[in-house]
Amino acid sequence: MSTDSESARRTAEARAAVAASLAAVGSSVDNEMRTRAKDLHANSDAIEKQEKELAKQTAALAKQSTQWQKLADTSTKKLNEIGDIQNWAEMIERDLLVLEETLRLVDGKAAPESASGTNGWTA
Repeated sequence: MSTDSESARRTAEARAAVAASLAAVGSSVDNEMRTRAKDLHANSDAIEKQEKELAKQTAALAKQSTQWQKLADTSTKKLNEIGDIQNWAEMIERDLLVLEETLRLVDGKAAPESASGTNGWTA
């Protein structure tokens, strides 16, 4: 019976070795999974903070964009007003030139020479 008991002892040792090996593998996988879960949780918190910061920055950018649009609209309006003033000034200048030429003709004076070498002004 010593061989049977020896065989039973070896079988028990083999079972214990396999069980220990499986426990070690399971523990290793369990530790790896726990580490991954911990990293995922930490990354989730970091992503949530980044989302909040991104939303805050987006709102600030939208506000600044609105301010820039108002400034651009105001500038465009003022440039148009300047164009209108320039057009008005040119119309006044033309009217004054017509008046000047009319008065010159009424007085019977000769037309002055212009810088281009032509006489008078023609409307």
